[in-house]
Amino acid sequence: MSNRTTNRIVKMALLTAVAVVFSFIPGFPIIPVVSFIRYEFSDLPILIGVFAFGTLPGVSIAAISVLISFLLGAEGGGPYGALMHFIAIGVFVLAAGPIYSIKKTRPGAIISMLVGAAAMTLVMIPANLLITPLYTGAPVAAVKSLLLPGIIPVNAIKGLITAALTFVLYKRVSGFLHSNGDAQ
Repeated sequence: MSNRTTNRIVKMALLTAVAVVFSFIPGFPIIPVVSFIRYEFSDLPILIGVFAFGTLPGVSIAAISVLISFLLGAEGGGPYGALMHFIAIGVFVLAAGPIYSIKKTRPGAIISMLVGAAAMTLVMIPANLLITPLYTGAPVAAVKSLLLPGIIPVNAIKGLITAALTFVLYKRVSGFLHSNGDAQ
């Protein structure tokens, strides 16, 4: 394994570890009617990883960090919460990553994150209709009644917060993430 490959794996592991640590920061509800959906700070290092290393490494960072966070008890909502979190950030990554890999510019980053936030918001509609009743025991009709006043806007807002924070933070850490680790 080359020094460059080792360096890349170490940096991806570091982002995964940061995501796990961030999962212990209590998230905050955005809309009270759906207070069970919280903002997760752990999404920031995951999205930064997508921009630095690509879509598949980003999905790997997401999967490993969500799994470790779940095993350590940091994922709210138990296995259902961990599944929902992985679905949300996984869709964001799968939508944003390929766009950014084609156009690695500020406008490309903005477009990719807006598409990621929109995709996450749309996918979380059926995910909530299928999984939330299993987790909460609420009837599907009750979850459906929460879509417009809560579930849809809270997912859109979460996506936009993650996009904005990533946009601000990425340039600050990209130099480190893209350095090859050779001693100077």
